[in-house]
Amino acid sequence: MFINRRIVAWAAGMFLVVVVAGCKSKFEKLRASNNVAQKYQEAIKLYNSKKYSKALILFEDLTNRYRGQAEAEDLYYYTAYTNYYLRDYTSARYHFKQFTDIYPNSARAEECRYMGAYCYFLESPKVGLDQDYTYRAIEALQLFINLYPNSERAEEAAGLIQQLRDKLETKAFNNAKLYLDMGLQDDYRAAVIAFDNVLREFPDTKYAEEMEFLSIKAQYLYANQSRPHRQEERFDEMIDMYNNFVTAYPESKFRKDADQLKRDAEKGITEAKKYMDEVSRMATAQAREEESSDKTTIQQ
Repeated sequence: MFINRRIVAWAAGMFLVVVVAGCKSKFEKLRASNNVAQKYQEAIKLYNSKKYSKALILFEDLTNRYRGQAEAEDLYYYTAYTNYYLRDYTSARYHFKQFTDIYPNSARAEECRYMGAYCYFLESPKVGLDQDYTYRAIEALQLFINLYPNSERAEEAAGLIQQLRDKLETKAFNNAKLYLDMGLQDDYRAAVIAFDNVLREFPDTKYAEEMEFLSIKAQYLYANQSRPHRQEERFDEMIDMYNNFVTAYPESKFRKDADQLKRDAEKGITEAKKYMDEVSRMATAQAREEESSDKTTIQQ
């Protein structure tokens, strides 16, 4: 009984191997054949069945066979989408562009131009990584809008651009905050400059209020770590920034902390003036003492 079960299991396994081998053999035979019409029909069937890996093999084999013929346009189109569905966005982008270059007057040209730009969008990396592909995606999507301003896809392309710009401004904001987190005097000044640059590049950024507050904080820390003879000037600059901030955001959630920084800056100015007055007084006293000593020496 046990032996019979092993035989049945072995036989079932061998049957499965034979079936799989037969299917593979059938595909390989089709691929190697010169029956391009049959191969073309099978490639479309595989594509429609979402068997994209096998479909792509046949599409690539057929492209050269049909070069210059009417079927070639469909093959370029299907090859681009097959790569897209396989999530090979770099290859898909290349083939979508190739389609628009070869068939600029095709009814599918607009679609392929958009899809090529969309592949760039999908390749845009996470915020913490290099954003070169984000910039490329924005450029490609904007080109699409310029070429097809009345397209139904133009609005969608504009929305994708906004998503990409949101990513860029988040990265820029995080980079600027990094200077503030480093905790060194020169880094505080760099943070002020970086926040200002972000606000110039993204005037409508959702981080505007927070960045303006953090600029005040960075300027305060920069002034507080400065030499006494530079503190009054730098605290004054911070107070100017504070005044602009409360004018723009009178009900800001950062108002309480900003008010405290202003009071600390005013105290810092008072202490800096007192220190500089004392330094001046001591310098004057020393000068008088040296002058008196010189007169005594001359008289002697």
